[in-house]
Amino acid sequence: MLNGMRARVTIQRLWQSLKRECRGTSAIEFAIILPLMIGMYLGAVEISNILTVNRRADQVAYTAADLVAQAESLTVKQIQDITEAASSIMAPYSTGPLSIVLTSVVADDKNRPKVAWSCTNGSGTARGKGTSVTLPEGLTEAGSSVIMAEVQYDYSPLLGTRAHLGTGASFDTITMERKFYSRPRRSKTVEKASGSC
Repeated sequence: MLNGMRARVTIQRLWQSLKRECRGTSAIEFAIILPLMIGMYLGAVEISNILTVNRRADQVAYTAADLVAQAESLTVKQIQDITEAASSIMAPYSTGPLSIVLTSVVADDKNRPKVAWSCTNGSGTARGKGTSVTLPEGLTEAGSSVIMAEVQYDYSPLLGTRAHLGTGASFDTITMERKFYSRPRRSKTVEKASGSC
């Protein structure tokens, strides 16, 4: 019985001393919290980059359509210059994953929009001449035209890792697509000089 009491007293003393011992507690707490802090920091940086690229894709679409709409006619070289100027908005982000398609859409006498010409910066697919285009309601009327800029940007996360969502979907890139429409300002239509884009 005496041995049992001594053992109990020893265990209680040991427990009391462990409760009072605080050395290393901060290091353990820091080791537990550090991965969470790093994850939150990287997440905030990634979200900031995504929002910035998204906003710049909007600006590229607006700028490209607006620059084309200010002309009466354009050469292929001028269209290439416009896509290069609009692409510069993406700096300092890479323009490699950027696709710009500029299209002049003309409505016929029954207000059916058809492609008059279409050019791309090289990484997109231009629309075929004479093909039908679906536009927002009320954007054109018979005999009118509109310049349509279609921008696509494939954003790759900084860490280059696969991100998994709760739905089981995964992605390596986030595709941002934007369209912007602008009416020609100086003529009914913006003509393109002959030659392929």
